[in-house]
Amino acid sequence: MSVAIVFEDEYILCVSKPNNMLVHHAFHSRNVADEVSLLQEIEKEKGYKTYPIHRLDRKTSGIILLAKKKEYVSKFQELFTNNEIEKTYFGIVRGFAPATKTIDSPVKGRDANVHKDALTHLKTLAQIALDIPVKPYDSSRYSFIELKPKTGRMHQLRVHTNKISHPLIGDPKYGDKNHNVMFEENFNCSHLFLHAGILQFIHPFSLENLILKASFPENWVTLFEKFSWKNPLV
Repeated sequence: MSVAIVFEDEYILCVSKPNNMLVHHAFHSRNVADEVSLLQEIEKEKGYKTYPIHRLDRKTSGIILLAKKKEYVSKFQELFTNNEIEKTYFGIVRGFAPATKTIDSPVKGRDANVHKDALTHLKTLAQIALDIPVKPYDSSRYSFIELKPKTGRMHQLRVHTNKISHPLIGDPKYGDKNHNVMFEENFNCSHLFLHAGILQFIHPFSLENLILKASFPENWVTLFEKFSWKNPLV
């Protein structure tokens, strides 16, 4: 496979991570030792190591920033800590989501059962009603949404969409199994429909205003055509 490069300079490599790919192996990881991580794939293709600046779930596709040297990581991480970077995700969810919605339910952190403040802004871009039955209804409805997280909690967008009863399609943990199965059977889509599409920030070294975009995976593009939805990243 070849990792799609979104942007590159002497400080960072910005790539589009495929669905269902680990960014890197956890220390002492046992069950995935034979699985190639994103960092391993990049090192194989580019010939040098890179260092993740932020997180991206295994099941989420899209844009991720990697530093070319360890000493560059903290400078870019400050952008996230200080909320000086705008992250735009896209998702497909069950039901007709509200036109706009601010979701501020606390989300459980990585440290066990401690809940932390979390904030997400949602905007609905398109909707569709299908004559495909999904229990207990004889039809099904879906929304294409834009999500702008203002905090970076683990699984924040997956938890927040579930919290407002519009779970992401293809989410095995927080989603709706009946709708996930429908997408598998009718559209051959089994991946999580959550894509990190855009990062906008001032480069801390060059001071350039960057707007970086990662194209949608193929299965998204197929659905855009089937549903007559506009691709916001074109």
